[in-house]
Amino acid sequence: MSLRDKLSSKNFFLVNLVLLGILIGFSAAFVSLTGAARSKAPAVVYAEGPAAGTVPEDAALAYAESLQTVFNRVAEAVLPSVVELDVVETKTTQGPSPDQFPWRFFFGPQEDGQNAPAPREYREQGLGSGILVRKEGKTVYVLTNAHVAGNASEITVKLYDEREFKGELVGKDERKDMAVVKFTVDNPDTIRIARLGDSDKLKVGDWAIAIGSPFGLFSSVTAGIVSALNRTGGPDGNISDFIQTDAAINRGNSGGALVNIRGEVVGVNTWIASPSGGNIGLGFSLPINNIKKGMEDIIGRGKVEYGWLGVLLREADKATARELGLEGRKGAFISNLYLGSPADKYGILPGDFVVSLNGRPVATVDQLVRQVGDLPVGKKAEFGIIRDGKSRTVTVTIEARQEGAVSDNSRLFPGLEVVSLEAEGIPKDRVPKGASGVYLSNVIAKTPADTIGMKPGDIVQEVNDRKVKNAAEFYRALNEPKDSKVQFNFLREGQTLSSLAYIRK
Repeated sequence: MSLRDKLSSKNFFLVNLVLLGILIGFSAAFVSLTGAARSKAPAVVYAEGPAAGTVPEDAALAYAESLQTVFNRVAEAVLPSVVELDVVETKTTQGPSPDQFPWRFFFGPQEDGQNAPAPREYREQGLGSGILVRKEGKTVYVLTNAHVAGNASEITVKLYDEREFKGELVGKDERKDMAVVKFTVDNPDTIRIARLGDSDKLKVGDWAIAIGSPFGLFSSVTAGIVSALNRTGGPDGNISDFIQTDAAINRGNSGGALVNIRGEVVGVNTWIASPSGGNIGLGFSLPINNIKKGMEDIIGRGKVEYGWLGVLLREADKATARELGLEGRKGAFISNLYLGSPADKYGILPGDFVVSLNGRPVATVDQLVRQVGDLPVGKKAEFGIIRDGKSRTVTVTIEARQEGAVSDNSRLFPGLEVVSLEAEGIPKDRVPKGASGVYLSNVIAKTPADTIGMKPGDIVQEVNDRKVKNAAEFYRALNEPKDSKVQFNFLREGQTLSSLAYIRK
């Protein structure tokens, strides 16, 4: 078919007609829309009030914004006082033994020391946070955790403004998981020292703001509340209690600041409870009041000096407390003391129940341990005690805690712990029907009581030939008169054994 025939065909005509219709339709739509856009818009009437989707400027919003401003100011004030600590610790690992595979396979059995692989050193890097707490001239001191500082061979202190300085470990105390690092700066006026608050004033529900470097995310701020106070436990047998908070704390936050709504440091972030290793709202911080003295000790002498009373403490079970007239009382029970200790010198006795220290109530054993440890060495302290049902005050001059003295169990008197025969947990088959006395719950190793063969489960019925029917009579006979020789008559597996004696030096 020729081109002319194609152009004049019926099909070609219909196709062109359709295309022309579509073109006309689009043109009409364009003209209509353009005209509508150019025409005057109709008047729209709104109800009185803000436009839809906006938040009303009412009192609640103003309050929220004012609270937000407070958080802004706290962050601005405290962030320059919190640093990142990058720590390197040099460790040594022993090489494989010559008698282990593959050494033995290739070289055969070796003589002692022959061809033994040399120990290998390696560098372990760690990261944590710290708080700027003092500056003396050009020296700046950083408070952190002992588990952050470790046995560091290298410490780098990174400030909020990203300046970096070489740090040096001043000292640490693992009992409270605290350490102090120092560094030198040429322009100390640029260093902002944190304001330390009073952690004793904290209440459950107070705002809590955590600042540090979680997972190396430098200068992070999280907020929550104080969830609980006086939490005990924690890793590595820490003797402190803790502030519990739901402010997010993660690895790297350790050593950083927990601050109140005033921007005052009230705690040092220390550990978390988590099955995954990440934050689940269970963070724990050392109360700043618990470590202020230790911080000063480390800065001044390189170590913490603990006050020492020289006693062993425990909680009194309900049945024993009832026999001692202590039912419902809060305090700390003295089960043993070190002969020659301050407690022994100034008249404290086994069986005493401490209810106050320098006029402040004592509620628990842990609290008394912390308070005595913070007492200044050489100063007098007043202990309110209950003895034989009567209240009295004993004044003691506190001495420095010596590790050697504390570990010398041969000086412990009486070297054993007793409870009521009615105490929970005592096997009833160990107590004959109608028996009286006290149940020997523990014998401390390497004490005179251990040396003479006394054992847990013995029922002490006489002390120095005086019959004892309960815990109160036991301690009364033990302490009066204060003879150098102490004799026990006791029941063991239904048999009465002859009295044993040891010298109380």
